[in-house]
Amino acid sequence: MNTKTRLLRDEDPLPCGVERPESASPILFVSDHAGRAVPQALGTLGLDEVELSRHIGHDIGIYGVTTKLAQTLGATYLFQRYSRLVIDCNRKPRNQQSIPTVSDGTAIPGNLDLTEDETAAREDEIMRPYHTRIETELAGRAAKGRPTVLISMHSYTEQMRSAPSHRPWEICVMAARDWRLADALVQVLQSETTLCVGVNEPYVVDMEMDYTVPTHAEGKNIPYVEIEIRQDLIADTSGQQYWATLLSDIFPRAVAQSGIVPEYNQ
Repeated sequence: MNTKTRLLRDEDPLPCGVERPESASPILFVSDHAGRAVPQALGTLGLDEVELSRHIGHDIGIYGVTTKLAQTLGATYLFQRYSRLVIDCNRKPRNQQSIPTVSDGTAIPGNLDLTEDETAAREDEIMRPYHTRIETELAGRAAKGRPTVLISMHSYTEQMRSAPSHRPWEICVMAARDWRLADALVQVLQSETTLCVGVNEPYVVDMEMDYTVPTHAEGKNIPYVEIEIRQDLIADTSGQQYWATLLSDIFPRAVAQSGIVPEYNQ
């Protein structure tokens, strides 16, 4: 570690949550923005509860969806416990969005004028352990000759303060260069549901700014897809259960249809 002082205290949660680490499923779920914890040493980053609970602080509803989905499929789930306002684990370190000073119109006082040591502490103690755990999982599977498909789960706000028009897409399917799984998933969603499906909208995988998919999937030729679900649809437990049930049927069939894992059996 490069920092002189420790950021996380013994009572702070570990950065990476792990569910079903010994799963035999080829599907590996990850969520970069599942949690909204803030290290005790940072207080509330100068924000009140209303701001911390907004979409700027975490991907609303995505943990509830993915933990239920992964449990149904018997799949491993790795997720970040800390708020994206502390450090965004899907941004390359030192990118201007990695530790934002403003997010969707909200100033983040606790992120202003950070020293090199303070910035490095967030990277070393929160971001790197999370990504190291993903790397370890992928390496372990590869060593055993096990196939893996990475599904990166996110949620997005239906309405930005900075762009108040309503976003109609209910689910977004994203990929950069490798569309093996994404194409199959889009086909299943469009042919078998009435959902409004966004294909690389409202977001895309940014190979220059994003971190998880470029580092762990595209960079290693691991099949993947990145998902965004609109937050108003999964803000409560009933919505989360609905989407978990829906996707627990659709995801395995998309994997099978893609031909990536010919022997795949849900």
